[in-house]
Amino acid sequence: QVQVVESGGGSAQPGGSLRLSCAVSGVTFNIPYMAWYRQPPGKARELVAGMNQAGNTNYAASAKGRFTISRDHAKNTVDLQMNMLRPEDTAIYYCDAYLGYREDHWGKGILVTVSS
Repeated sequence: QVQVVESGGGSAQPGGSLRLSCAVSGVTFNIPYMAWYRQPPGKARELVAGMNQAGNTNYAASAKGRFTISRDHAKNTVDLQMNMLRPEDTAIYYCDAYLGYREDHWGKGILVTVSS
């Protein structure tokens, strides 16, 4: 009964900012790892940023310095603050909640479009 729901997508101009949010329900324990992935048009899905329950983060090279991942106090949400957006950031963004071995749960994805 785990549900993962993304919100906050939309359109922005190059150099602008967007904030994505992900809410996970149906989980009563501290989620070991949460991450944002994206799939640009015609390309494979790729990791953007992730954070484990200890607060350690992992960023794609293209995202580091521009994007920031954060988790709330209850650790049932994860946000992605995206600054200095570029057209190549255009993609469908997916939230991943890793609950354990073979227990990945994914949101349905949310579209981000960056264009001038």
